[in-house]
Amino acid sequence: MTRAAGRAAEIRRAQSSDLAALGDFFAGLSARTRSRRFFAPLTPTSAMLRCLSGGTSNVDAVVAIAGGGIVGHAMASDRAGSDGDSITEIGVVVADAWQGLGVGSALMRALIASAQARGVTFLTMDVLPDNRQVLAMILGHWAEAGIDYATDCVTVRVRLRSASTHPPAAPGTRLPTARYNGRTAARPVANPPARRPSALSGNRP
Repeated sequence: MTRAAGRAAEIRRAQSSDLAALGDFFAGLSARTRSRRFFAPLTPTSAMLRCLSGGTSNVDAVVAIAGGGIVGHAMASDRAGSDGDSITEIGVVVADAWQGLGVGSALMRALIASAQARGVTFLTMDVLPDNRQVLAMILGHWAEAGIDYATDCVTVRVRLRSASTHPPAAPGTRLPTARYNGRTAARPVANPPARRPSALSGNRP
């Protein structure tokens, strides 16, 4: 459970029965928030919603529930790296009225705990360069994160500790609120290569 300003949201794993609620959640986001999540102000299609609900074998998805509705969503998509590492790509979004209250951080913690339990080695996130709130949250928690700058995207790469050194909390557990102090991101590299994120990339806490 995450609490802020007298409000509480419970973090749990997404289910196939959440499809309609997820559709309503994404449709209710502002164009700015949808753009920061998907790098375009799009509304997810039925196929995208199935993926966002964890309907594919390589996707772990969690939601934040408050007042009987979804107020936040996060997903991790696993893949194998070229060097044999296990990598998960994370995307997070929170309803406009709930942003800045710790919900995004709680969703992230749930995904990371599950990723550690699966033996994932690295997590990556694609973030718009002007999304300073997310970048500050990431760098405030992982000062050692690797950052690659492109013209329209910042890719963050973090090595995860093993579950044995950081005991996991299942997505259904009640999680405390965490607020992260921002840090200044590293200076961009000169003449970075252009890079377009995938349709399910991008983040908004």
